[in-house]
Amino acid sequence: MAKKSKVADIAKQKGTSVDEVLAHLKRAGISATDAEDSIDDALVERAYAASSPRRPARGARGGRRRRVVIDAQASRRPGKGSRRGGGGDRGHAEVAEAPAAPPPDQKVKVSSGASVKDLSQALGISTADIIKALMGMGEMVTITQSLSDEAIVILADEFKRTVEIAHAADEGDEDATPEDRPEDLKPRAPVVTVMGHVDHGKTSLLDAVRETEVAAGEAGGITQHIGAYQVVHDGRQITFVDTPGHEAFTAMRARGAKITDIATIVVAADDGVMPQTIEAIDHAKAAAVPVVIAINKIDRPDANPDKVKQQLTEFEIVPEEWGGENVFVEVSAKKRQGLDNFLEMLLLVAEVADLKANPEAPASGFIIESRVDPGRGVVVTMLVSRGTLHVGDGIVAGVAAGRVRAMRDFRGEPLEAAGPSTPVEIIGFDQLPDAGELCRVVEDEKTARALAHKRANRVKAEQLAQQRAVTLDDLYARIAAGRVQELSLIVKADVQGSLEALQDALMQIQHEEVKIGIIRSGVGAVTESDVMLAAASEAIIIGFNVRPNVSAAALAEQEGVDIRTYRVIYKATEEVRAALMGMLKPQYAEQVVGSAEVRQTFRASRVGTIAGCFVTDGTIPRNAGVRLVRDGTVVFEGRIGSLKRFQEDVREVQTGFECGILLDGFNDIKEGDVIEAYETREVAREA
Repeated sequence: MAKKSKVADIAKQKGTSVDEVLAHLKRAGISATDAEDSIDDALVERAYAASSPRRPARGARGGRRRRVVIDAQASRRPGKGSRRGGGGDRGHAEVAEAPAAPPPDQKVKVSSGASVKDLSQALGISTADIIKALMGMGEMVTITQSLSDEAIVILADEFKRTVEIAHAADEGDEDATPEDRPEDLKPRAPVVTVMGHVDHGKTSLLDAVRETEVAAGEAGGITQHIGAYQVVHDGRQITFVDTPGHEAFTAMRARGAKITDIATIVVAADDGVMPQTIEAIDHAKAAAVPVVIAINKIDRPDANPDKVKQQLTEFEIVPEEWGGENVFVEVSAKKRQGLDNFLEMLLLVAEVADLKANPEAPASGFIIESRVDPGRGVVVTMLVSRGTLHVGDGIVAGVAAGRVRAMRDFRGEPLEAAGPSTPVEIIGFDQLPDAGELCRVVEDEKTARALAHKRANRVKAEQLAQQRAVTLDDLYARIAAGRVQELSLIVKADVQGSLEALQDALMQIQHEEVKIGIIRSGVGAVTESDVMLAAASEAIIIGFNVRPNVSAAALAEQEGVDIRTYRVIYKATEEVRAALMGMLKPQYAEQVVGSAEVRQTFRASRVGTIAGCFVTDGTIPRNAGVRLVRDGTVVFEGRIGSLKRFQEDVREVQTGFECGILLDGFNDIKEGDVIEAYETREVAREA
């Protein structure tokens, strides 16, 4: 009995496609329609032997006709994709371009800012179909154009697919969090974030714990940057992260809650729960970390800790002695009372949390702060959360990369290695990483730069996708908003975190008639480039903890550019708000300055009716506006044509004196009428 093989098996043996095998069989007169048909092996060999002399004639007219016929049949065959060309190589090339479609119920991961081609490959849909769908929605795109997240979701819904949009920041975090084996985990120091309302004593409490005077160096006694410090109590280390308490630093406080193990919220015993206290509670709850309440300033005469406890119960923060889960500690930073108990409670909470990390793993952690130092370049404060960081390691944080060239602890002492829960100051990044960015160690500096470059391209694609072309509706809206003025600002700060917080605070100052526009922002001193841009854009330069260099200051004076420098952020926002008020259109209000009663009228042939009046209240000025009121109804409103006392013209008439008033363009004056004099004065506008 002759041996038979399926067409699919024959194609596999020959290293070609099923269509190619079917073409050979058809040319040999052998009937076969799909991959499951079984063909005698002898007939297959004969078919290939008979068709081999004709293969070189693929360019001939007949060959082209056969390929067209075969393709037309293959495209109509059930379960087959569209294949053009009878040649094996060309057929493979065409099939490779058609992406394999995932199952409709499978969730597909698509990068934010993906192009039409990227989306086509992810969804298994041809680029032509995607472009056609977008054209139907009124969007003209090219195959390489980046798509917005909204467009990706709409297209996926159009083609009945489920997508998950991955952003660059999310992917960076996922790639850097491998699982550690339980036997590799070792105990580590707890990271405690100190939060609370402004002036409730957060930094003073840390000063008391660390016996330093950091608050004395802070502008206005308010912490401006995140500072990370370590203390030792009973032979065990505790890492503290001090977050600013002013409301403008909400974002910085949120970063502190992100990297923390325990959130300590400081509440003044004499002040109680305040708005920033509530924000701190919300951040701590969102981070799902234990909350320890430190009731500070218990040495004050009007201190009332029980009132604070009662207020906090409204936010589900209940003391343990009241049956809750939160530890409350009463302290006085000024008198150094209750500090040992405070540290013991933190260590107790940390012991319950069983905090561990793998010190042998490649190091990773979060950027707490970054700034440009004139002598050292980019200086970054990092809190190591896993592994051990060594001098010489290649590091990457978002779009910034480099190598650890030098490392210091919070005291400024040089370090060669830093383990988990250790705050360090790093020198070696090529640019400023964003505060709160995940930083991790990679194989070498070359790999770090490659990853940063890839991340930068992803971020750029996302930004391009978010940009919208100007439509007619947008154009009309912009024309309609032409009356809106803009206060242009250039914002410079000493560190990245303060820059972000200052920008957020400034952008909250909005008015329907005047808007804030930040045309440039950056870290470092005010430069000549900043001044030139401000001069061209009629902008104001806001510097936070930075100063203009000598050449920039001279250029600013020459160009008339206003450079404002501040050390406390809320003073910057107050002055910008005042500047914004000055740009508002003037608002006027009428103020009655006097009234006079008409007691007799006189007619003059060439002049008109003169009202003999007695000033009953205030003053009647010559240049004031007037109303003629009769029986409570205004019958005339205009100006005074002439104001006389006896035969002399006067500029004003005081209360209790008589005068003659001639109204400009009005003569129907009767006895008993009242003439009110008023002035229109400009009043201050409010946002």
